[in-house]
Amino acid sequence: MDPALNTAATGMMAQQTRTDVIANNLANVNTTGFKRSRAHFEDLLYQMVQGSAAVNGTDATATQAIQVGRGTRLAGVERNHSQGALEQTSRPLDLAIQGDGFFQVQLPNGQTSYTRDGSFQISDQGALVTSEGYTVVPGVKLPQNISNLTIAANGIVTANVGTDGKPTELGRIEIARFANPAGLQSIGNNLYTASPTSGDPTTGYPADDGAGTLSQGYLESSNVEVVQEMVDMISAQRAYELNSKAVQNSESMAQISNNLLR
Repeated sequence: MDPALNTAATGMMAQQTRTDVIANNLANVNTTGFKRSRAHFEDLLYQMVQGSAAVNGTDATATQAIQVGRGTRLAGVERNHSQGALEQTSRPLDLAIQGDGFFQVQLPNGQTSYTRDGSFQISDQGALVTSEGYTVVPGVKLPQNISNLTIAANGIVTANVGTDGKPTELGRIEIARFANPAGLQSIGNNLYTASPTSGDPTTGYPADDGAGTLSQGYLESSNVEVVQEMVDMISAQRAYELNSKAVQNSESMAQISNNLLR
């Protein structure tokens, strides 16, 4: 088979993957706390047509090797954890993190996952949970007869209990940070799990040691920029078309060569 066909085919597959990543970004443009991804590619092995050769010239001692590339492949899909814009909801249980950090969530299997989605609810047991019903770690219990619920920037949860006019501290929310948040593995439902690439989490209170702060009554929007994604999609489409044109030209050249032998 003509090597040009394989080379152009790898380019088409690369642009298809790039389009898949862009489509997922656009699909989640309104997903709370979503972080956009970017496909990263690298070139494949090169065919050595001719190696370096020694010459006897006075101004040169060797000629450059001749290599022909054989395409590209997907090297990784990188997630951009830059801050998204904050949208005001005025809902007391909506929280957004300004800065570095993730909310900790306990899954039914006991595993701890992490999220930037702070649209929390109160369970039938009075626990602070996610929209999927997963418990926020560490657990914060909210009595039924509370009013004036306040969650401070440093994570302290206070409210008036019953007829008591004085605020009572009910708990404190902790957040987790990672040396490499881009290495977190996404498991859906706006959740991530730690991986060897992300490193182990460092837990602490908001606003301590450079950690992010909490904003009550706000949610963090997706950091997807629609205009940039549309530009990237057009670029991927044009590159796909050029690679498909290379396939057509290679096939046409092969047909011309075959006709010469008839």
